[in-house]
Amino acid sequence: MDRRPTGQGPTEPEAVELDPSRPHRPVRKDEIVIADRGLYVESWLPERRSRRKPLYLLHGELGGSWLWERYLSYFAQRGWEGHALNLRAHFWSETADLASLDLESYVDDAQAGLEALGRPAVLVGHGMGGLLALKVAERVGAAGLVLISPALPRPIRPEPPPHVVRLVPAVFRAELIGWAGAAEHVRRQNPDLSELDVQRVQHMMGAESGLARRQMLEGMVVDRAMLEAIPTLVLGGGVDRLFPEPESKRLAAWLGASYQSFGAHSHYGLVVGETSHLPVADAIRSFLETHRL
Repeated sequence: MDRRPTGQGPTEPEAVELDPSRPHRPVRKDEIVIADRGLYVESWLPERRSRRKPLYLLHGELGGSWLWERYLSYFAQRGWEGHALNLRAHFWSETADLASLDLESYVDDAQAGLEALGRPAVLVGHGMGGLLALKVAERVGAAGLVLISPALPRPIRPEPPPHVVRLVPAVFRAELIGWAGAAEHVRRQNPDLSELDVQRVQHMMGAESGLARRQMLEGMVVDRAMLEAIPTLVLGGGVDRLFPEPESKRLAAWLGASYQSFGAHSHYGLVVGETSHLPVADAIRSFLETHRL
């Protein structure tokens, strides 16, 4: 099997420095190519394989495996494998007509990536990726769920104004979610990020399927009964303008899940911020250790 990326993604991101506050543990990098779907999974592995459950990381809108670099480094240093999927037409996965992709095709991509791991994993989703994680867990199960500022499923999602859904274009970019323009302006809306953090996210963001966003806004049906036995942690950001914290709290209550709030964190600050990602990653690690995952 060809182990190289199959699509033409953006410039490869710079290496992320290892956490200087922790003892250095060697990390290996690998990749999984799912040729029949054109998918690329970026893997960061501890030098020695452990009994911990692998982490399977699902990005949201406009994202890719680049979103998870700090998490991949953090958890690999502490004994967890991390496998970050790139949905079709995102980052290193093969190009595709975004206008033809929808939320269901993304769920199929996410399920295919999980099945390629060949063993139970903890599903970690951010934004729209949280909804994908819920749907995949409903279909095939999961060792655990970690949902970071996730999109809400239909049973608890308020009906969006029709014009908001109607005005989403067939393909959209960063300007639709307020991430275009001067980095300093964006940083003021995301105060937990440095200007360099903002510039990196802006540089790495790609394009997105408008149909998938419209379906996300309308909500995807999830059967809560299929998730009851899965240990679940939901995390919300107090200054998240894209997926407001009250929605994360509502989802945790609906699922009967553990909930943790980060009052000073923005949507992307929960994951990519040079310093802001650390307390969130620490909370996730504590959840994993508590549940022996």
